[in-house]
Amino acid sequence: MFPWVLCGALTILVLLLVIKILFLKKGIHDVCASFGEHLSSDTNTLIFVSSGDREIKKLAAQINVQLRQLRKERLRFQNGDRELKEAVTNISHDLRTPLTAICGYLDLLKREQQSETAQRYLDRIEERTGAMKSLTEELFCYSVIRTEKDLNPEKLNLCRELEDALVSFYGAMQEKGIVPQISLPQEPVWRMLDRAVLNRIFSNIIHNAVKYSDGDLTAALTAEGCITFSNRAKDLTSVEAGRLFDRFYTVESGRTSTGLGLSIAKLLTEKCSGQITAEYHGDRLYIKLQL
Repeated sequence: MFPWVLCGALTILVLLLVIKILFLKKGIHDVCASFGEHLSSDTNTLIFVSSGDREIKKLAAQINVQLRQLRKERLRFQNGDRELKEAVTNISHDLRTPLTAICGYLDLLKREQQSETAQRYLDRIEERTGAMKSLTEELFCYSVIRTEKDLNPEKLNLCRELEDALVSFYGAMQEKGIVPQISLPQEPVWRMLDRAVLNRIFSNIIHNAVKYSDGDLTAALTAEGCITFSNRAKDLTSVEAGRLFDRFYTVESGRTSTGLGLSIAKLLTEKCSGQITAEYHGDRLYIKLQL
């Protein structure tokens, strides 16, 4: 009889252990699910577990302490980031008016009779003032883009939009002797996009290509919505090509540029759920835009 009692006691013990393990697994699952939800959302609620196990509750309490600290740091970062964006926007806006006035006075001064040396100095001042004005405009644009989140998508034909963007640079291309090679599909390529945002993306990419090209430009659009801009750039390297989308980064030949044009293009492309990359093969730079 004793062996049967012992077997029964062991069976009950095993069942109790299984039930304990199941409750522990459920408690751990609750903690994991709640923790993932709290990390992906901004909420004041804390992790709650239905398990009555003391260790599980202790684990949840420790995680809640860390969640409170994490939320505090997140709020501090968000407030600081917002204040920085507002400061950049305000400073950029405040600089635009005096810079415009300086450019106007420089233009008037250059019309006056000047010595050759004075004229050379004025040309340098005008060049630097123009670069500063361009940087201010790009900073203002960048800060506004980072702040604004709403888009106004409409049905657009990428073929037509790309053609219009290239035509707008006709004068600049003529000055540099560039005859663009354009490849478009026979059928329209439709996308739901914000027209102003798309035009800005195209303009920034084409402006960069025209400014730093060694004399050519190719733009090819596929039926899948992939656009490839390419141009010769013999002085570029693959490392520099990989950094073209970094804020304020400029290659040696572009020291007078702001380094924000392609960064803005990347930011806007990502807002449209697209991708933009840069590659360098041989002596050609390829900027690929997938919409």
